[in-house]
Amino acid sequence: MNPTTIQVVATAIFAIAIIHTFLVSKFAAIAHHYPEGSMGENFWHFMAEVEAVFGMWAFVFLMIMMALSGVSAPVTYLESMNFTEPGFVFVIMAMAGTRPVIKLAEKIIVMISKLIPLPRKMAFYFTALVVGPLLGSFITEPAAMTVTAIILLKNFFSNKEMSTKFKYATIGLLFVNVSIGGTLTHFAAPPVLMVAGKWGWGMAYMAGAFGYKAAIACIISAIVIAFMFKKELAGDFQLRPDNGTKMLPPVWVTFIHVVFLALVVLSAHHMVVFMGLFLFFLGFTTVTSEFQDEVQVKASLMVGFFLAGLIVLGSEQKWWLQPLISGMSDQVLYFGSTALTGITDNAALTYLGSLVELTDSAKYFLVAGAVTGGGLTVIANAPNPAGYGILKDSFGADGISPLGLLKGALFPTFIAILCFELLPTLG
Repeated sequence: MNPTTIQVVATAIFAIAIIHTFLVSKFAAIAHHYPEGSMGENFWHFMAEVEAVFGMWAFVFLMIMMALSGVSAPVTYLESMNFTEPGFVFVIMAMAGTRPVIKLAEKIIVMISKLIPLPRKMAFYFTALVVGPLLGSFITEPAAMTVTAIILLKNFFSNKEMSTKFKYATIGLLFVNVSIGGTLTHFAAPPVLMVAGKWGWGMAYMAGAFGYKAAIACIISAIVIAFMFKKELAGDFQLRPDNGTKMLPPVWVTFIHVVFLALVVLSAHHMVVFMGLFLFFLGFTTVTSEFQDEVQVKASLMVGFFLAGLIVLGSEQKWWLQPLISGMSDQVLYFGSTALTGITDNAALTYLGSLVELTDSAKYFLVAGAVTGGGLTVIANAPNPAGYGILKDSFGADGISPLGLLKGALFPTFIAILCFELLPTLG
C-alpha cells in the first residue's frame, strides 16, 4: 500500500509524539531552570505533561494538513473521526473518582482482604491489585483504573516510606492487570469492544477464552510482587483518613452514584446520552456537596484530550499497521501485537485487525497480544493516562519515567503471556 503525503506526515508526527513521551522528565528538569511562574517555566511544564502530548502534536498535524489541503480539510477530517471513547473515558473517570465510589471500592477490598491469609498490609495491597483491575470487567477499565489508582495513592504512594522501586513495580502491575482484567466480559476493555460485535464474541466466550486466564495472571503477578516487597508491606494496616471536613457518604448517595455509573456504562456508545447523564451527575454532586470531594473534571478532561489526540494521529497509521498484521503467523502475531501495543493504542490495533480477514486463532492471538502489552507504556491502553495522571506527582518532580514504567511492567506482562499462551480455552 503506497501511503499518501498526509499519511506519511501523520506517521512522522506520531513517531515524534512517542519520542516526546520519553522526554517528559527532561522537559520537567528544564522547567526548573526558569523563575517560578515565568513563561519559560510554564512552557516547559506544559511540554512535560504526558496527557497533553498527543493532543499537542495532533494540532500540529492538523495545521500541516490545512497548509497542504486547504482550510476545510482539518474540519472534514475531524468530522470523520469517532471521539466517543475519549468522551466516555472523561465521564467515567470523573464519576469513578468521586468519594462515594472510592469509599465503596475500599470497603469491598478491605472485606475481601480480611479473607486472605497474609499480613494485613500485604493482603490489602494484593486484593487492591487483583480485585480492583478485575472489577474493570463490569464497571469498565477506565473506572477500575481510576478507583484502584486513587486507593493506591492514598494508602501506599503517598507514604514516604515506600521506595521508588516499589512504586514502579506497582504501577507496572496496575497497568498490566487493568489491561487484562477487563476481559471477563465483552464490553469493558477498549481493544475487546472494537471487535466483539463484529466477531460475535459474547460474555461466555470472553470468560472462557480470556477472563479466567487473566484472573490467574493477575493473582500470580500480584502475589509475587507482594512478596518481593514483603518488608515494605509488613505489619498491620489502617486505611488512610479521608478529608476530615467531609461527612461519610450515606448508603443512598453511594447507591445513586452506582446507578449513574451503570447508566453511563450502558450508554457507552452514545455520547449524547452519557454526556447528558454527566451534567445531571454534576448537579447531584453539587446538591450533596457535604458528602463529596471536588469532582476531578480537569484531570479527567486532560486524559480525554490525550486519547482524542491519539485517535487523530493513530487513525492514519492504517497504511503500515494493517499489512503488517495480515502478514503474520499466529505466534508472530501474538508477540508482534504485544510489542506493537507499546507504541500504538491497543484498541486501534485490534480495530485495524478487524478490517483484515483472520482465522479464529489469529483473532484470539491478536486480542491476547493487545491486552497483554497494554501496560508497557502510558499510550498502550486507553485507561493508562488516567492512572498516570493520578499517580505521577508521587514520583517526585520528574514524574514517572517511561523506562521505569516499562521495567515495572515486564514481569506481569511475561506472566500474562504465559497464561494466554498455555492455558486452554474453556467452553
